[in-house]
Amino acid sequence: MALQPVPLNTTPDETYFRKSRLWQGIPGIERTYGGRFWRCFFSGGNDEGPDNYVAVEISDDACDTWSEPIVVIDPPGNVRAFDPCLWRTPSNELFLFWAQSYGGFDGRAGCWYSVCRDPDEAPNVWTEPRRIADGVMLNKPTVLMNGEWALPITLWGHVKSSLNPNVPNCLAKMYVSSDQGKTFEYRGGVDMPNRWFDESMILEKNDGTLQMLTRRKDGIGEAFSHDGGRTWGKIGKFCLGGPNSRFHIRKLHSGHILLINHWSPDNRFDTPRGDDPDYMARNNLAAFLSVDDGKTWSAPLLLDERELVSYPDAVQTPDDQIYIIYDRERNVEKELLLARITEEDILRGKLVSDGSFLRKIISKLN
Repeated sequence: MALQPVPLNTTPDETYFRKSRLWQGIPGIERTYGGRFWRCFFSGGNDEGPDNYVAVEISDDACDTWSEPIVVIDPPGNVRAFDPCLWRTPSNELFLFWAQSYGGFDGRAGCWYSVCRDPDEAPNVWTEPRRIADGVMLNKPTVLMNGEWALPITLWGHVKSSLNPNVPNCLAKMYVSSDQGKTFEYRGGVDMPNRWFDESMILEKNDGTLQMLTRRKDGIGEAFSHDGGRTWGKIGKFCLGGPNSRFHIRKLHSGHILLINHWSPDNRFDTPRGDDPDYMARNNLAAFLSVDDGKTWSAPLLLDERELVSYPDAVQTPDDQIYIIYDRERNVEKELLLARITEEDILRGKLVSDGSFLRKIISKLN
């Protein structure tokens, strides 16, 4: 059942409205050339599981107000849709990626997508869903200098299933499109110690080297490729630590690199909490900047110091504003929040730019 395409519901009813949702989280954000902002997340049921669906909402006033869901992907039966990703291509087509799995995770899942060719027009028209490969892709693709699209589709190695008994196939992978999304092919993959739900991102350095960063149980892992992603080496830990959680990294218009991750003054994230010796704090969400292609990093700009703030995604607008979406206490406070900052804010370690703000609630459930 999880291998079957699910039609996009473009007229969702109140079942999916904020007043009806029990929880929400794992957000993504994008902006199309006409100035429309898009956000995605998933919800459904009491928590992550077979009842999950993916939803998309829009804002036409720079994120001040948001619609109710305008697109929903809600598979029937015991199939869940989860881990959505919104990505605007260089030609302003909007891709919506998501994962489908039987039950919570069946060991195979699958990365699906649909495309809105004219996302600034109304009504929005979406293509029929297509499946790229086994695995999950939560984070945005990267457009390489040669024009290829690099997709970080991963097959989790820590969850075993009869659907995927071939352990070597469980890798943090890179799929590539050389024809602007008409076709996709597997390029290469890497295993990393302690990787956990992966949530990889791919960064291209100034010399063409590819760096894959992957969520690990003990922070962030990294690997490098000098042949376009076919083989990967120099596997280790990223220079900045973090808890077992999603992060965001991207090159900005300036060529500088933005990292959004949790921060600890002593770079330790294993402070025990109560009777949980494996607790790793999801607090002190912060933004860092590298102006030398990742060799060194700025001090953090603290975005939100509270507990259980997590899963950042970001987009940069043509005027160089950086919009950062994340969630807070998905099952208690049930909030999606937004920050708007600039490179100068990060380098100064405080908000100094006109229009910058932090901790703006853009969705909260009752």
